[in-house]
Amino acid sequence: MNTDVFSSYQDVRLPQGPLRIYRAGPREALSVVLLHGAMLDTAAFTWHHLAPVLARDRDVVAVDMPRHGGSRPWTGLLDQARMEAVLDEVLDHLGISRAVLVGLSMGGGIATGYALSRPERVAGLVAINPGGLDDERPLQLLTWLALRSSTLLRWASRWMVSPWLLRRSMARTFVHGEHTRDFAVLMRMVEAEARRRAEHGDPALDDWQVAAYGPRRMVLNHTPGLRRLQVPSLWVHGRKDTLVSQAVVRRAAESAPGARWVEVDDAGHLAPLDEPEAVGGAIVSFLDGLG
Repeated sequence: MNTDVFSSYQDVRLPQGPLRIYRAGPREALSVVLLHGAMLDTAAFTWHHLAPVLARDRDVVAVDMPRHGGSRPWTGLLDQARMEAVLDEVLDHLGISRAVLVGLSMGGGIATGYALSRPERVAGLVAINPGGLDDERPLQLLTWLALRSSTLLRWASRWMVSPWLLRRSMARTFVHGEHTRDFAVLMRMVEAEARRRAEHGDPALDDWQVAAYGPRRMVLNHTPGLRRLQVPSLWVHGRKDTLVSQAVVRRAAESAPGARWVEVDDAGHLAPLDEPEAVGGAIVSFLDGLG
């Protein structure tokens, strides 16, 4: 059985741009769709450790989200609504009627919104340090004002190409720094994505992030709607995450009916790369519980 999720791919042509999809594992098994985070994340980067483990006995689909990895160039605004529509097109193209959605950060926010709006297509939700759960973020107004500048965002994208700056930034982002498992491999992926982003003129932040902000409150906030979530859910938080607080993810887990909650002690925002065994074990346990 092929569990090397990233050894091959298919590119799907959609009206606004191409979408790169990786797939491995038994097709007759439960489908698990993996959605990565924003900025320099790609499917192969975020799910480097977990995708092969899950593909041993699940039908695993990993997607390069629009304007990431091989899924570019794209036109139009890629906000929550459009990302949910893209996910519809992925499932339709692959002939998958229902799937478990596993998302990190931006991917977790997209998956959460999709589970709320289309529960009939979701067999389960795993949200890892998800975005889209805040009513207000730190420095809300200043951040909103900064995000209005497309010039600033594109300049930041070019600035991120520096290998030295990227290495220092990623070493600080990973809880285990340069001792992170496969750090050199992961850095090559990040550097390649930074170059692609600059070459295509993509801004440093994704539309999804920018569109989520309002001047005083977040425009995108799934938390009030979670009390009506109709699918089983697992909420995973890295205790050392400095971007998404424990309180926010814990509140989401408490709001969703019958939800499970897991905190990974020695993990930060990139929990699947900081502690792949702990995060993978929690996901496999959740999937086993779905039957």
